[in-house]
Amino acid sequence: MKKAWKRKISVLAWGVALLLAGCVNSEVNSMITDRSNRTADQKQDQAQDQSHTTATTTVMTGKAFMLTAKASHQELAPGVTLPVWTFNNAVPGPEIRVRQGETIKVTLKNELSEPVSIHWHGYPVPNGMDGVPGITQNAVQPGETFTYEFKADVPGTYWYHSHQDSANQVDKGLYGALIVEAKNAPKPDREYTLLLDEWISQAQVNEAHGDMSDMGGMNNMDMSGMDHGNMVMSDSKNEGVAMGHNMNMYDLFTINGKSGPLVEPLKVKKGERVRIRLINAGYLTHKIHLHGHEFQIVATDGQSINHPAVIKDQLLAIAPGERYDIEFTANSPGEWYLECHGEMKGAKGMKALIQYEGSTEKSDQPNESEQLPVVDLASYGTQKTGPFTLDQKYDVEYTMNLNTETRGHETVYTINGKTFPNTEPLNVKEGDLVKVKIVNNSMMDDHPMHLHGHFFQVLSKNGKPLEGSPVFKDTLNVKPGEEYIVAFKADNPGNWMFHCHELHHASAGMVTEVKYAGFQPGFTPDPAANNKPE
Repeated sequence: MKKAWKRKISVLAWGVALLLAGCVNSEVNSMITDRSNRTADQKQDQAQDQSHTTATTTVMTGKAFMLTAKASHQELAPGVTLPVWTFNNAVPGPEIRVRQGETIKVTLKNELSEPVSIHWHGYPVPNGMDGVPGITQNAVQPGETFTYEFKADVPGTYWYHSHQDSANQVDKGLYGALIVEAKNAPKPDREYTLLLDEWISQAQVNEAHGDMSDMGGMNNMDMSGMDHGNMVMSDSKNEGVAMGHNMNMYDLFTINGKSGPLVEPLKVKKGERVRIRLINAGYLTHKIHLHGHEFQIVATDGQSINHPAVIKDQLLAIAPGERYDIEFTANSPGEWYLECHGEMKGAKGMKALIQYEGSTEKSDQPNESEQLPVVDLASYGTQKTGPFTLDQKYDVEYTMNLNTETRGHETVYTINGKTFPNTEPLNVKEGDLVKVKIVNNSMMDDHPMHLHGHFFQVLSKNGKPLEGSPVFKDTLNVKPGEEYIVAFKADNPGNWMFHCHELHHASAGMVTEVKYAGFQPGFTPDPAANNKPE
């Protein structure tokens, strides 16, 4: 177990610290050949089949895309340039933006020295496209390609990331946004997609362990004094040494791969309706505050909220893997911050300035330590009857007791007392109605539980039915002592992971599977592929 733990949680690769966290042209629709006879829809398709850059990240539109995984360096904060792993030479990788109903193809080309994959987080793709090495495919080897193809028929905010050795590879930067635009929904006047992440800077490593510029000496350092769990420090060739799982070492928080003054302003005009899509690609919950404006939470994990209430000066706690879409009317000219609240050093850098075009007012100051209430989705929005209720009959019921345990000198994260691959799967048949009770028995650890391939309805929190809008999610943060009941329909055959998206916890055991009776995977696991699904 110890070697597996070290291999899976290699937090500092290439001899730097827990580093983690190009635009290519998409292919135009090859069916458009007769320019003189194009319909209006075809003209619109061709106009969208072009890459362009927004104020925050690169966006690719169209129906066919290429993502190249490669090593690079990126300036994350002024004077702080770190080695990163990228899709298309940037962290985050390009935003893939498609329209509901389109069938898309994404070809992954691996130019890294290690196998990779792409998981479409939150999106109910066919099982063979889910991107989990050893479960749905073999990892894509260096120099090889793999094409993912699926129909984008569920609108909303999603993201993609490597699911091969993901505690390590997502930390290095292998992630990006997937946005599926609804066909007939009204569009905001302006929108931005913001991916949140956290990193350990070289300065923080130097402060904790002395000068580590000699990469050859890094692998011989004694980290045993830092024993809040077990992580490792290693490069891609050498087994690392144990180091503490100390999340306080994350001293650099980023928005779209930039921190502090490098975060580009979000431009708006007075009177515009503005949507901000917030995606947490990191391992810490980030509490986000929008200054100076009333706003609505219009969606969570891509799924709409029923008649969302207008709120102000409340924090949005976004756990690892979660997404929240907020909208506001730009009715307060000046400059206002969208910022992370918290006491960690990195919080000061996770802020974006909302700037009104044509306004010269300087009306705001950051205040990341201000104490504000946190929105509770259990009572947000307007009630209506969802597809599931607490008292209806279910075909399958499953209890998921989550815990943090010490075994020997190792910290492991368990489901019903077991670690993956020895956890008991949730066995279903197609069409089954499934109810799951999730209980967090850990004393200190949050567990954002993520179900692949399905959305679930949240029915109750701590024994009380939800009082607000029906809430549908694929990632649910369960805090210590909390209990949730969720339900879903088994309507997407396959073998699907159900795991904690604090990926260090997944790598240390907090993973199970939803397995459909009679399902046969469409690939043969290759022992030489070095598949690492956690």
